[in-house]
Amino acid sequence: MPDMLLPTPEGTLEDYRLQGTPLVPRAPHTAFTRTAFAAAHVVSDPLRERDPWVGRPAVDWETTLSFRRGLWDQGLHLAEAMDTAQRGMGVDWLTAKELIERTMAEAKQHPLKPRVACGAGTDHKDPCDLRDPAAIVDAFETQMEAIEAAGGQVILMATRALPAINADAGTYKRVYSRLIGQASQPVILHFLGDAFDPALKGYWGADEFAAAAQTVLEIIEAHKDKVDGIKISLLEQAYEEELRSRLPEGVLLYTGDDFNYGALIEGDGTRHSHALLGIFAAIAPAASRALEALAAGDRARYHRLLEPTVPLSREIFRAPTRFYKAGIAFLAWLNDAQPHFIMPGGFQSARDITHYASVFRLADQAGLLSKPDIAENRMGQLLALHGIQEVTSG
Repeated sequence: MPDMLLPTPEGTLEDYRLQGTPLVPRAPHTAFTRTAFAAAHVVSDPLRERDPWVGRPAVDWETTLSFRRGLWDQGLHLAEAMDTAQRGMGVDWLTAKELIERTMAEAKQHPLKPRVACGAGTDHKDPCDLRDPAAIVDAFETQMEAIEAAGGQVILMATRALPAINADAGTYKRVYSRLIGQASQPVILHFLGDAFDPALKGYWGADEFAAAAQTVLEIIEAHKDKVDGIKISLLEQAYEEELRSRLPEGVLLYTGDDFNYGALIEGDGTRHSHALLGIFAAIAPAASRALEALAAGDRARYHRLLEPTVPLSREIFRAPTRFYKAGIAFLAWLNDAQPHFIMPGGFQSARDITHYASVFRLADQAGLLSKPDIAENRMGQLLALHGIQEVTSG
């Protein structure tokens, strides 16, 4: 293939030639020893989209569901209607509810019988209507009921409503005790740092990790039979390991650390994390094969597969971290999992062309451009849109 001219963060252009060996998606040959949820994005229907910054998004349902089937085919479970699906950043609750219902219908028909855990929050209510704990509980319960009616497992998503009312630790305990008690099946809790959403600063009633962790551990201990696990997304390995070491027996730690997932999933020989990760949707072929290798006891191969994905993940999730969804959708477009690079709310504009060029390079080097010719052509289209010559004469 000829070289491409790609922009650099320094504002220059440099030649780049594809060099990776693509990993072809396939079903695992060995059952995983870690539970792995991939959080998936929503694919827009640009021909039906009207006023993208206002109202409900137009969704390409078949392409959105096809992407999920591709994850399931590789042995991954699904975290549905979460932050990766632009909840609160372009996707409203009514769209999320329809997404959950459609996804659950598909999952029930899939031969691998994947698990689907779905995000329940409070985003169908105006923040002005969530000024007291009772209103917040009621809002959560509405979404929990819809998820359980569809057959999904409930993830109690972190809500902006509790920090907005300056809830203290006691309020968190009362709210979550009520919600966990109302669930028909064990739930997954959600410890999302303010890097992912600045409005979540002070969650669990404290700015400091130690105090916040103590509150959530007390909630879990009081309801350990009704808590499947907790997803923690703080991008701090030591915090996750500390919380993991203090969980009651049988309660799982689902890593949401898109920087340090390799070491956390492998574990320290005594404890390990499971996975509930946005990056797994982007690196599914590598993640699936790495989990297969780990299950087979081949830790060297596990590291060979995952280590090249870490620079890619760190680029996709770099600050401002909340814009990471654009990188997930971009890779889906490069890999021909969707025919365009348009996102709900025009979210593709959240990142610059140098970021997308870096993602392209790093995905190639990790073997994650499964159709190199298509990926190169589409990268060229995006470069041309930004006034950059597609290909050099070399």
